[in-house]
Amino acid sequence: METNLQPHIRLGKATKINYALLPGDPGRVLEAAKFLDDAKEIACNREYRTVKGTYKGVPLLVTSTGIGGASAGIAVEELNKIGINVMIRIGSSGALQPQLKLGDLVIASGAVRNDGATAAYIEHAYPAVPDTQLLFHAVEAAKRVNAKFYTGIVRCHDSFYTDKELEIDQYWSEKGVLASDMETAALFVIGGLRGIKTASILNVVVEKEGDLEGGINDYVEKEAKSKRGEELEILTALETIFSYHSRLKD
Repeated sequence: METNLQPHIRLGKATKINYALLPGDPGRVLEAAKFLDDAKEIACNREYRTVKGTYKGVPLLVTSTGIGGASAGIAVEELNKIGINVMIRIGSSGALQPQLKLGDLVIASGAVRNDGATAAYIEHAYPAVPDTQLLFHAVEAAKRVNAKFYTGIVRCHDSFYTDKELEIDQYWSEKGVLASDMETAALFVIGGLRGIKTASILNVVVEKEGDLEGGINDYVEKEAKSKRGEELEILTALETIFSYHSRLKD
């Protein structure tokens, strides 16, 4: 019987699993499930779809978080309440540097907190950073799966459609920020406050000079490079969990 059933993700402690991948898109949960053994959907409510399975013998969940830090924060909090203490975001991003191309991966070493969700938790002096060990495992995993990747800071925001998007992107590009997404900062800040080990692996779906709307449409249509990037970010995250888990057993 399920205990401590969470109101949004609709999962309880009976899952008895420590690891989770966190895509934003519920559809990406099903893509990640293709890489798992014994994959089974166990919950679907609002934007939160969850599949349970194993990768190389390690049990894990894949739970979608929806769009934005507020929605992602709910998933992170509720997953942690049922015992998940290692979470890796597998999401999409827009490049802020010209060298990043469609399908490249960004492994975030930190995040600019331009979002409202993290401000609701703690003052902005608190850093949005991943777990160091998990970050190192992610870098090594990306090498093993032959992914082209960059490691650095990303910027997290709450809207695609303000009146100053180009100006804002150029500002942060000039500061050396690699890419932008909407959920990484929330994952890192809540993870830090709750003692959750976190990492974020992002697939570039819009190049720096690309068109936002067109880039998103290409992604939905499974444009070849973006699709390959999605597969590589999933594999990188799964390999990260496997190597991290294996190290714990040593």
